[in-house]
Amino acid sequence: MEYIYASLLLHAMGKEISEENLKKIFEALGVQPDEVRIKAVVAALKEINIDEVIKTATAMPVAPAAAPAAAAPAAAAEEKKEEEKKEEEEEKKEGVSEEELAGGLESLFGF
Repeated sequence: MEYIYASLLLHAMGKEISEENLKKIFEALGVQPDEVRIKAVVAALKEINIDEVIKTATAMPVAPAAAPAAAAPAAAAEEKKEEEKKEEEEEKKEGVSEEELAGGLESLFGF
């Protein structure tokens, strides 16, 4: 991802996105650049109009991001129902009524 960021920085500064320029950015940061990644990024961005991509990305509607937030109350209600079911199941597993316990004890001791 940092290679893309460096490429965007070069683009914003009006510099050519080249292997040499990307290497200079990483070296200035004190980071050893990965030659393979640099070559891949330069080759991938060679045919891409970055300005068009940025325009397209900023023109995308934001409304779909709001949809998951609307689903949150329904998900919370569903989780609550699941928790209640789990609690009921645990009570069934754990809890035997006192009467049932007493009845079981009676049969053990012959009461």
